[in-house]
Amino acid sequence: MQILEWLKEPEKHFPPHETLKHFNDGVCVTYIQEKSGLSQSTISTYLTNMEKCDLLISTRHGKWSYLKRNEKMIKAFADFIT
Repeated sequence: MQILEWLKEPEKHFPPHETLKHFNDGVCVTYIQEKSGLSQSTISTYLTNMEKCDLLISTRHGKWSYLKRNEKMIKAFADFIT
């Protein structure tokens, strides 16, 4: 939940990646891992599971992966719960 909250307003929680200089494709996975304080393997598992549930959208640029929220799926999930 905390990761999804951070990604809601990435400019408040992360620096833009040095290569892209924007958040259009999301936040670099490395930055998410560093902010979380979790090991690389643990954060990878969390992010992969959120991707499989379509809560996150992944975009790759070279060797870097970027993640952003899938707002459509998050809204659908929230509507389902309520």
